[in-house]
Amino acid sequence: MRKLIVTEFISADGIAEVEKLHATWNAEMDEFKNAELSDSGAMLLGRTTYQIFAGSWPKQTGNFADRFNALPKYVASKTSQKLDWKPAELLKGNLAEAAQKLKQESGGNIYVHGSISVAQELLRHGLVDRIRLLSYPVVVGEGKRFFAPGEQYQLDLISAKRFSNGVLALEYVPTRATK
Repeated sequence: MRKLIVTEFISADGIAEVEKLHATWNAEMDEFKNAELSDSGAMLLGRTTYQIFAGSWPKQTGNFADRFNALPKYVASKTSQKLDWKPAELLKGNLAEAAQKLKQESGGNIYVHGSISVAQELLRHGLVDRIRLLSYPVVVGEGKRFFAPGEQYQLDLISAKRFSNGVLALEYVPTRATK
């Protein structure tokens, strides 16, 4: 069974809005993202993240971009849309059921990049096997939080690494909701 892995950029106070985060990208972050890509067999994205990625990634060149662009993309959207960044498939119906079916298929692990509302729903349903965070050394004070307000989870830290630019690479296993 494939794992469903959520990967996010967040601030120290849990805000997951990339445009509010500032740190110099470095080779350690490249290594972290390359390891994710090597482990990835597919992407599960929300509509907005898919549209943002589709607007930029197909224009990128190089080994990473070629591999990233070639991954199957599953898009969770309540509005029907045309998916130009291929290979891509629109998920219809219940997201939790669709994600569970994807996990049962063969292939590499499924990564959720960004797509905060998708990640939150999958967490709520206990479908997330790993959470990988690049935590930036900044407090932004407001914005969309990675963990939904009012929801509580027990997380087991399985790895932590500090990069030279102050960013922390953290990996957790969510073990249960603690309401």
